[in-house]
Amino acid sequence: MGLLGAHVSAQGGVQNAPKRGAELECDAIAIFTKNQRQWRARPLKEEEIEGFKENMKRYGIKIALSHDSYLINLGSPKEETYKKSVEAFVDEIIRADQLDLPYLVFHPGSHLGEGEEWGLKKIAEGIEESLSKVPESRVMLLLETTAGQGTNLGYRFEHLAEIMDMVGEKNRMGVCFDTCHVFAAGYDIRSEEAYHETFDEFDSVIGLDKLKAFHLNDSKFPLGSKKDRHEHIGEGEIGIEPFRLLVNDPRFREHPMILETPGGDVWYSANLKLLRDLIE
Repeated sequence: MGLLGAHVSAQGGVQNAPKRGAELECDAIAIFTKNQRQWRARPLKEEEIEGFKENMKRYGIKIALSHDSYLINLGSPKEETYKKSVEAFVDEIIRADQLDLPYLVFHPGSHLGEGEEWGLKKIAEGIEESLSKVPESRVMLLLETTAGQGTNLGYRFEHLAEIMDMVGEKNRMGVCFDTCHVFAAGYDIRSEEAYHETFDEFDSVIGLDKLKAFHLNDSKFPLGSKKDRHEHIGEGEIGIEPFRLLVNDPRFREHPMILETPGGDVWYSANLKLLRDLIE
């Protein structure tokens, strides 16, 4: 089984997140280290940083990862947005470092009509520029698989491989596999055969050693819909089988598996219980 958990609120300060995770019986948590809908945020206070680290130990949370702001677009052709995105992304890396988080998950970006090849190069450039500003950082950046809505990049495994190939510091890059997004992008995982085919394809294009974390979500829309709409585990178009396969896959025993299902904490408990009941 992986390290099961959920994306929890950091309301009132990041130091409160581990307790919320423990109340849901999480092994792992994901957080926003600042308001995800604002460009700027005040720096983390020393007591928040120390409180977070202490509470991680106190509440027995094994691993925490952060997710960057939804405003950031490293693939933006608009120079002002690109600059603001790099600045905000660097801040996200610094915050993750301050909290000793091993991973920062982010959506690659959108080319906004400039074309996919152009967008992939721009994203790699944005990652390189960001990393150059924090040379001492220990945080690994995890490209998240996307559903492919609009001009969003990252819906093909090849996109992620191409971005990582263009980034010099390959040891700083990994992937977060979102089950809903991958399915919406057209990769089938519904049967045992399809599940293994998709992971074999991931391995041949990117390499399973680069897969570091999961977002576990069912999908409201069918295979290949390119629509990013999460559903409760087993209640969407993906169904229960792939989640049973995932939580029992020995290759992913140490991987954080984070729920982002709708409805918040009440539903997280139900979804986590369901996932734990699937463990053989």
